[in-house]
Amino acid sequence: MRFGKKIRIKKKIAVDELTDALAVAQSAVFTDYRGINTSELTTIRVKLREAGVGYRVLKNTLARRAADNTDHSNIKGAFEGPVAMAYSSNDVVAPARVLMDYISSSKSNLKVTGGYLSNKLISVEEVAELAKLPSREVLISKILAGMQSPITGLAMVLNGPARGLAIVLQARIKQLEG
Repeated sequence: MRFGKKIRIKKKIAVDELTDALAVAQSAVFTDYRGINTSELTTIRVKLREAGVGYRVLKNTLARRAADNTDHSNIKGAFEGPVAMAYSSNDVVAPARVLMDYISSSKSNLKVTGGYLSNKLISVEEVAELAKLPSREVLISKILAGMQSPITGLAMVLNGPARGLAIVLQARIKQLEG
């Protein structure tokens, strides 16, 4: 096999893998990794992996081809300069939260350049706001608590007259005994 054909096959595999990653990603955060050494990049990857987030350093031309193969062709503008992408298929907030926490706690040279959410590019400021949102589990528990509150209140109101009657009867019994 010739050298050029091997490279084309590797590039096609890379585009296919990135296409799959982009197809399942609900959200993504793009970073500029200039000034980051290998050990720091490994630390970032570990933290992201613990949160169920993928992280890939991208070749811009291959990333643009992959974006063309998905519904996300509008993100091609994000692939300028050295770009790495943190993406998640199940937790929309996780990539933003983990990266913003890491940057603020470690004073890293890593820079967020933008993001992707709901089939549109988002700014650095919007990524920061996204990172402040609570996790999916916390939001679900708040919704369930909100749904449960009126039912609990109704039960208390309906139980009130019976409780009042029991108190009156108990007081009358004590009065007759005394």
